[in-house]
This record gives sequence, C-alpha cells and structure tokens, in this order.
Amino acid sequence: MVPAHMFSRRFLVSWGALLAAVCLGAAGARADTLPANLAGALNAFRADGPKGWIYTQTTASGNESMEESFDPARPESDRWVLLARDGRAPTPDEVKVYREGKSRRAGGATAPRLQDQIAPASATQVRAEGDLVWWRFAMQPGGADDSSAAHLAVTFGFHLPTLTVTTVEIASREAYSPVIGIRIAESRTVMTYSLPGDGRPSLLQQVTLRVRGRAFWVKSLDQNMTITYTGHRPAGRN
Repeated sequence: MVPAHMFSRRFLVSWGALLAAVCLGAAGARADTLPANLAGALNAFRADGPKGWIYTQTTASGNESMEESFDPARPESDRWVLLARDGRAPTPDEVKVYREGKSRRAGGATAPRLQDQIAPASATQVRAEGDLVWWRFAMQPGGADDSSAAHLAVTFGFHLPTLTVTTVEIASREAYSPVIGIRIAESRTVMTYSLPGDGRPSLLQQVTLRVRGRAFWVKSLDQNMTITYTGHRPAGRN
C-alpha cells in the first residue's frame, strides 16, 4: 500500500499540517509519557493501513483527478492499474506513461513509521470527547537532511474502546523553509481511518493535504489535494 512525505500513501505522511496553537484551541495538559494502552496502539499503527487489501485510490486536486486500483496479490509490475483520468477513461498514451512511472518507482520501498519520528517526552493530551482522545507530539528529524520536522507537530486521535488510531494530523507550527528558495507558510495533512469491525481491521479512508507557500518568492506552491480509498477487500477474494 501507499499514501513522513507522499502523493501516494508514502508522500502523504510528510507534507502534513495544521497550525497547532490555532486549531487545537486551549493548551493541553502536559504528560511525561503516553498511557501504556495508547502507547501500544501507537506502536502497532501503520500509516498506510494493513497489508493484503485491495482498494481503489482516487486523487483530486483542483480540476484534475486520477482513479487507480491496487491489488497486492498481483505481480509487482501489475499491482497498480489506472482506471480514469479527470473522470474519463485514460488514453493508451496515458496508460503507457502511468505504467512506466509505476515501474520506475517499484522495488520494495516501505511506508515510514510516523511514530518513530515523534518525541515521546513532548506528549500532550489536547482534547478528550466521549470515547475519543487526542494526543499531540513534537516531531523529530527522520534523517540528517530533514529540516522540516522541527517546525511540525503531529496529533493522533485514539478510539479508546478499540485502541485504534482514528485520525492523524501533521501540522506546521510556524512558517519554515525545507530547502533554499522554498518558503512554506502553512501546511496540513489529515489522515482518517475506519474503526475495526465485522472481521475487518482499521483501514485508511481519506487523506487531505493543504499547503500554502512560495518558491523563490515568485511561484505559488498553494495546493489542496484529497485522496480517498474505497472498495477495500482482502486480496485473493472476488
């Protein structure tokens, strides 16, 4: 499966954002550590959802859209299929370019563990509502070239009865420059997950991305993107 940093699920986890101080409202209560039951749920969490599931992925940004299907039971070169572009059947040339792009990107990459990039000592409970509770963490660099993490915060929403992560928000805390010439004024990524039930695990349902910024003080980087995941079923079943 795909959609820290993705247009597919791998790109998703790193553009994230929400101005934490504004969107989370009142200050949360500091805590030395996350409660043990929630720490276990967080450790088991997969940002891209469990393996072995077929799904349809629809990406929309502005007037453009793309619909794809993914089947992990197929040979690696055939797992992704382009179903539609901008609401119509793709042309043969579009299918060719799509398959060539997927072929170049194939090869054993795994989705990052977002929970490995949080600072445990920064845990802050920011909200509780019925069976749901939200905890926020400062992010830590994922590598020597990661200059964005220090400016981001990640908030996990937990469903207490099932110990399931239901939402993830990765949010900018202030404006920042990930590379020379790029200035990000605001960014937000929100990922939502279903609750487990009826023999189905928690599955990724939607990712929304919002970025506001400029490149070299001239070109706008403003973008809104929504990625939805539908038609989940176990691979190998019709």
